[in-house]
Amino acid sequence: MQELATLASIVAALSVGVISPGPSFVMVARVAVASSRIRALATALGMGAGGAIFGAAALLGLQSVLLAVPALYAGLRVLGGLYLCYLGFLIFRSAQRPLAVVGAGGQDSRRPFGAFWLGVTTQVSNPKTAIVYASVFAAFLPVSFSLGFAAALLAAVFLVESAWYALVAFLFSSPGPQRAYLSYKSWVDRAAGAVMFGLGLKLMTSAAKP
Repeated sequence: MQELATLASIVAALSVGVISPGPSFVMVARVAVASSRIRALATALGMGAGGAIFGAAALLGLQSVLLAVPALYAGLRVLGGLYLCYLGFLIFRSAQRPLAVVGAGGQDSRRPFGAFWLGVTTQVSNPKTAIVYASVFAAFLPVSFSLGFAAALLAAVFLVESAWYALVAFLFSSPGPQRAYLSYKSWVDRAAGAVMFGLGLKLMTSAAKP
């Protein structure tokens, strides 16, 4: 019973952070409007897998390692920031390229695994998320817990992350948002690329702060 209450507390705390807009939200929304619902859902599952990776790292004591070696955390922020800037540059560069959007119920000839991997890499590129997971786990985890509890916790993390981004995928892959995207593609891509690039720069500059 105690483990169930702990699990509920951790899931509730993480859910608040998951719905906060950030690089992951921008990426899922753009894949949804620019590609297909299938690829957007694959990206959402990738976000869930990335969250589970952070959860597993937190269970293994990631926070203690990063606090003990500040240079490691700073390095991860720089690398993550560079990757987000790279993604932002790619999005911005594609602003003028014509695009044939697949309808909400349509199929995309491209395999969804690439979209899944994009979701994973976008999620894990932000080490601040790792700190959030580690902090929440440190605050709520008991001193000792069963293997079953750990497995249930990681499954819950995956479901929470995937469910939220799946909702984003469904909303933005609807005909209305896709038509709006086609009408203002160059401006939307420039804005999304600039936001992603800005988030990357913010992450890199924060590496210089104590």
